[in-house]
Amino acid sequence: MEKKTSTNVAIKWAVIYVVTSIIITYIFQFFNINQSSPAKYVSYLPFIIFLLLAQKEYQAQLGGFIKFGDSFLAGFLYSVFGGIMLAIFIYLYLGILSPQVLDQAMESQRQAFADKGLSSDQIEQSMEMGKKYGAIFGAVGTLFAIPILGAIVALIGASIFKKEKAIDFTEQDSSSYSDPTI
Repeated sequence: MEKKTSTNVAIKWAVIYVVTSIIITYIFQFFNINQSSPAKYVSYLPFIIFLLLAQKEYQAQLGGFIKFGDSFLAGFLYSVFGGIMLAIFIYLYLGILSPQVLDQAMESQRQAFADKGLSSDQIEQSMEMGKKYGAIFGAVGTLFAIPILGAIVALIGASIFKKEKAIDFTEQDSSSYSDPTI
């Protein structure tokens, strides 16, 4: 029998989230959807849904009752594990699997810098740094952003799923009462 821990539930849902994110990433690439378009917000939906499902599953494993802190922990662990796995994918995706995506992002950034009035030397220096460290910046940004977003969503989810057992005083027999001061 598997032990009831929030870690097991969190890892399971984090893996499902990362696989879903990889599929969405390649769908965006296949259909040539610009990463800066509003369609990028679609990728937040699986993250939020799977976080809430992780909290709900952990609540079910605990017999339908869960404390706020336990529910938050399940959601936060999901976001930490998901953030780590997604950061690894982002690094591999931008650095090895599809470096042209990083090149496209760099070109749009070049135009944004030019529109801001930066000198050509400043732009070239930024482009060199982005080309050299872009995959690392993407991975580190993901590593920090996902758990922060996860903490916010986990707080909301924990407040929704919190359901503690009520203490039932009617079950106690008054004849078995013992005064604690004696």
